[in-house]
Amino acid sequence: MKFESPVFIVGAGRSGSTVFHEMFCDHPQIAWMSTLCDEYPADPARNRALMRAIDVPLVGSLLKRKFHPSECYTYWNRLYPGFARPCRDLVAADVTVPVKDSVSRALASLVTRKRHRLLTKSTGWPRVGFLAEIFPDAKFIHMYRDGRAVANSLMQVDFWSGWRGPWDWRRGVLSPALQQEWERHDRSFVALAAIEWKIVMEAMDAAKNSVAADNFYELRYEDFAVDPVGTFRRVVSFCGIDWSDRFERALRTYSISTANGKWRKDLTAAQQVVLQDVLAAALTRYGYA
Repeated sequence: MKFESPVFIVGAGRSGSTVFHEMFCDHPQIAWMSTLCDEYPADPARNRALMRAIDVPLVGSLLKRKFHPSECYTYWNRLYPGFARPCRDLVAADVTVPVKDSVSRALASLVTRKRHRLLTKSTGWPRVGFLAEIFPDAKFIHMYRDGRAVANSLMQVDFWSGWRGPWDWRRGVLSPALQQEWERHDRSFVALAAIEWKIVMEAMDAAKNSVAADNFYELRYEDFAVDPVGTFRRVVSFCGIDWSDRFERALRTYSISTANGKWRKDLTAAQQVVLQDVLAAALTRYGYA
């Protein structure tokens, strides 16, 4: 069976891509990586069996809740040890001959005859150049969100690597300009979370130039939240996937909220000033007031 172009969802963490990913996985032509890939990284047959079983009425919905879609970094690290936490973005030059062969074979083993288009999600560094080198026909969907909401959300989770400072996080050494900006705000964690969003967004801008324009789709989370069905009509068209009534019915069972104003409630007036100051130019650049 021919392995058709995979679809990769990318974007900064805490940008709403998780719910988008979960909804997309309801499409009857989409195969996806479940938690089984991390539990049994050497046995893709388990995940492939799940892809067949989730189309069974009643049983399928229960299975999807138990073995839900995942970013599967344990699985990815088995294929390429630096995939999960590189200190910089992964680019085409990082792909070796064995890796290109092993990754393409591994991902091809996850699809079925019915669910023949593989969908995956990874957050943080884009990894677009790396993946496009292995899959030249891949489709990339970049979901992004208001940087103020992202920065605030990062500070709500204990797994944010910024708590350890920029000398021990996942975004590499700060440039002199960004280091100065952070110091100017007394090494504020609010400022650092905002800086992380800027770093990832700038990396995404650079990465999208490594693929053909018709293989890269940019999507604002806020627009998706307002009209999820309309958004998915455009997305599946971009991916070359058929629309289905079954998929639309599944989409309409979800309730989505942007929660973009939460940062105004969570942060003090002084913290809000820091956040706005760090992000002012970037927010304007990406269409946020």
